Amino acid sequence: MASLGMDGPYKLSQGEIERNVTKISPGNYALGHISDSTFIVNYVGRSDDDVRERLKDWLGSKYSDFKFSYATSPKAAFEKECRNYHDFGGSEKLDNDKHPQRPSGSGWKCPVCSIFD
Repeated sequence: MASLGMDGPYKLSQGEIERNVTKISPGNYALGHISDSTFIVNYVGRSDDDVRERLKDWLGSKYSDFKFSYATSPKAAFEKECRNYHDFGGSEKLDNDKHPQRPSGSGWKCPVCSIFD
């Protein structure tokens, strides 16, 4: 079974974000809900600079819970987002409309597929 490799789940609320996401850092997140004590992944994403602030952008959305992890660099965050996207079914199973985008001019490649070849 696929693993996100993230902390949580936590309720998607201002207080829970501030309590648990304490560093300004690139990072990854998953949004979803709890069903039968299991976190169901509905969306995966990343921030290249501040995962805490990016999560706040989702307050008031249809998602009730989140998981997150810090990344050592924007490139590491991009590569993990790609792996999570593919591991959890891509656009066929996730609410993500399309494959994660790389930063303009980066030339980074997805570690799973050949979309950027």
